[in-house]
Amino acid sequence: MDSSAAFAAIEGRPDNRSVFAPTRSDVRDFFVQAAKKRRDGALLTPLETIAADWIEAHPEYTADLADAEAAQAARCGAEAGRENPFLHLSMHLSISEQVGIDQPRGIRRAFEILAARLGSAHAAQHEVMECLGRMRWEAQRSGRPPDGDAYVDCVRRRATR
Repeated sequence: MDSSAAFAAIEGRPDNRSVFAPTRSDVRDFFVQAAKKRRDGALLTPLETIAADWIEAHPEYTADLADAEAAQAARCGAEAGRENPFLHLSMHLSISEQVGIDQPRGIRRAFEILAARLGSAHAAQHEVMECLGRMRWEAQRSGRPPDGDAYVDCVRRRATR
């Protein structure tokens, strides 16, 4: 038993690692379940509702989300020569949450300006993904925390070009 599992058992609390550090499997299962619940007309959590809305905006991912076992086994991303639908949807979800709470500070306004310029919140999200991806890459490359100010500045530049 790893130390975090032992801690959860000692405390008598459920294991919340999937909330704070979801695995690849957790992410895939979340999107598959959100899609299934939407198809079935089941009650969705607020986060699942946002995810299901983005899933509907990407009908090209329907087959990827139709079967839980296939989703877990799917090869995607650069090594498979195709976009990773789970990463793409995760980025949509992350950006939606960031804009919703304006964190990092200024992202909401920068996004609104970009969406107005492009005439589409969906197109704006795809532009923001480029900035988000760059910020994450820079953080990983440098070993420093993500730079929220540089991220917002990147979105602002895209909004005003």
